[in-house]
Amino acid sequence: MEVTRASFAATAMLAFLFAVLFAAATAHSAAPSSDREKTKSSLLPLVTPIQVESHVFPPTVKPPGMAKSFFLGGAGVRGLEIEGKFIKFTATGVYLEEKAVPSLAIKWKGKSAEELTNSIEFFRDIVTGPFGKFTQVRMILPLTGKEYSEKVAENCVVYLKAVGTYTNGEAKAVTKFLKVFKNETFPPGASVLFTQSTHGSLTISFSKDGSIPKTRNAIIKNKQLAEAVLESIIGKDGVSPAAKQSLAARMSELLKQCDNKTLEKVKTKSQTTATKETSA
Repeated sequence: MEVTRASFAATAMLAFLFAVLFAAATAHSAAPSSDREKTKSSLLPLVTPIQVESHVFPPTVKPPGMAKSFFLGGAGVRGLEIEGKFIKFTATGVYLEEKAVPSLAIKWKGKSAEELTNSIEFFRDIVTGPFGKFTQVRMILPLTGKEYSEKVAENCVVYLKAVGTYTNGEAKAVTKFLKVFKNETFPPGASVLFTQSTHGSLTISFSKDGSIPKTRNAIIKNKQLAEAVLESIIGKDGVSPAAKQSLAARMSELLKQCDNKTLEKVKTKSQTTATKETSA
């Protein structure tokens, strides 16, 4: 009788464990894709906030009008040497879409922060890469929209002419860019927000308190100008060397975490895309 009871108890325990495991598996498969995506994303190193002067850039943000979060790639000040004194005007945070990590890792994994900082090509790959970019420029000193936009436009035009891509289309885009800023004023703490989409458009948004708004002030559909704006910040002659150094240091560490299996998938996808474009 005791053997029978023991066997029954063991059978009952096995049935209970099976039921628990089955329920857990069912719950996982039924979980929303967003939850599974969060689990996948948690495998990445924890991205921390960066403080530049009194401005704190959060580790992740959702660009205006987008549901997807971008991570903080780096941040730093922009300033000028005036009469022997370095005057800080803005603090800039550069955010990237998560797929930027495996995309950049194909070529740059294993490179040190110093190597990336000194590589013009690395920053060009960020500017032109097949992933979204979001840039938040926060004011340290007050600026008018006219003052800010004219300097940015000037740098963009110089770059576009240098690379031979300044046409009538870009000239019209620059004119629209200036018009968007015409009546704006930016007190300390206010933000100018640029979203560079993978489709080549440049979205411009404004915030008076440094928060990320949900609305967009303008969308300029010109890929060359969209790239030139970010190039003017982190490119060869970028206005924020501090942001470049920060971006290189953080990306050097993030790229190390990209596993070989993920890299192979990205390489295969890139080769397939290149083949389709060649065939077309």
